[in-house]
Amino acid sequence: MRTATATAAAVTTTLLGAGAAAVAAGRYAAGAALRHRPGHPLPGGPQLTVHSVAGDRIALTLRRAPAGGAPAALRPGTYGLDAPGVHAVVGPVLDGTPHDRDTVVRRLLAVTHGSLDPGTRVTLTPQVHLGDPRTALGLDHADVDVPGELGALPAWFVPAARDTWVITVHGLGGSREHPMAVMPFLHRHRLPVLDLAYRGDLGAPASPDGLGHLGASEWRDLDAAIRYALRYGARRVILHGWSTGATMALHAAEHSALAGRISGLVLDSPVLDWHTTLRALAAARRTPAAVLPLAVRAAESRAGLRADRPAPGSDPAALRVPVLVFHGPDDALAPWDPSRRLAAARPDLVTLHTVRAAGHGAMWNADPAAYEEVLRRFLTPLM
Repeated sequence: MRTATATAAAVTTTLLGAGAAAVAAGRYAAGAALRHRPGHPLPGGPQLTVHSVAGDRIALTLRRAPAGGAPAALRPGTYGLDAPGVHAVVGPVLDGTPHDRDTVVRRLLAVTHGSLDPGTRVTLTPQVHLGDPRTALGLDHADVDVPGELGALPAWFVPAARDTWVITVHGLGGSREHPMAVMPFLHRHRLPVLDLAYRGDLGAPASPDGLGHLGASEWRDLDAAIRYALRYGARRVILHGWSTGATMALHAAEHSALAGRISGLVLDSPVLDWHTTLRALAAARRTPAAVLPLAVRAAESRAGLRADRPAPGSDPAALRVPVLVFHGPDDALAPWDPSRRLAAARPDLVTLHTVRAAGHGAMWNADPAAYEEVLRRFLTPLM
């Protein structure tokens, strides 16, 4: 009897220990999924190695091929190449150029920082510009501080003639350099731009717990930017957000005391299903499959994303202003279906522009001209 009892106790202790270890691993993975890393490419992006550079052509060898990795490296459009100390801009794939089976040849548009030496490991990223609006685009701007609830939030203000301002806000894996892709377009249409850095970004106050909340708390920094814009000359604002920045825009439209001054929303790759996004983030950071459910539950708890709290956009009846959504079926981080359902539920207000062969936050990159034409048609009556 003693032997059986001792064995049972040992098994119970082992199971409890394993359970505690799994919970701890889940919490660790949750922290990794939520940890804010401003300006760092998202995990799981196409990993490439510079093979050679010849004039305006660059050959890139795929060095890591996760599921769907090779097609991602072949996506059409304009992208950044990012590595420590290196940044470049590449254009479309050059199909007629001879190359090895595991090599991609793209048009090299610019090397903005560092050197693309053979063997340099780079990541394909939606961020095409580096620096600030003046150094990257030749646009005059002011460095301003937006008073937020946690402290001063740095922002770039690009002035223009209209009294409707566009407030741009980046998302996962980005920084305020990401929205510079659309700044020349907005400036040509005489729309002032306030490009915001928010909690957790470089130069901005840290989140109190050091974690990102997928827009659930960050939206209050966007609310502060709306207040700033109205104080300094805007009569109305248009919110243009990418990824969790798009989620922040929806939160602001639903909850801000200044929502009546918002004339429209532009949502690029919006995160409308946080459960799936958290799972994808945790998986991309190599969380073991057995721990993924624990990691997602722990992340939801730590980020305050309770099941009884509706996600932004889950109540289409709450929308009050025109909404333009750029999204597509190849977004592996933020599912496309919630955007489709939102557009189907409110065809009177929501326009969905489907972008294929584009990853998360890269709807502009896939076809800049088409993106900007759709954006022009949407913004014209709101200007």
